[in-house]
Amino acid sequence: MLAHPASVDSIPTSANKEDHVSMGTISARKCREIIENVETVIAIEMLAAAQGLDLLTNLKSGKGTSAAYRFIREHVKYLEKDRIMSGDISKIKQLIQNGSIVKAVKQAGIELN
Repeated sequence: MLAHPASVDSIPTSANKEDHVSMGTISARKCREIIENVETVIAIEMLAAAQGLDLLTNLKSGKGTSAAYRFIREHVKYLEKDRIMSGDISKIKQLIQNGSIVKAVKQAGIELN
């Protein structure tokens, strides 16, 4: 539904002579929701990656990955036993939104485009 273009739902008026139905607002709302969903997915992926690095102790990650991992672990603890993850996801999502994770990676000397 969110990927469906809002302009398709525009209905011509005045016997097909005019089309004053602006779909810009609806498009912007859909875009905002898509971005929030993507941020949530990325937060979940980052938490899963950090957990994976914790479990694969023989794995040596790169400089940027290590910086992101350390930063994530400063804010969210290792998952030792079942717990509600919504708070963890929200925290990582907030760090994504404010650019903190990217900043931590850049401070490790990694250039990002």
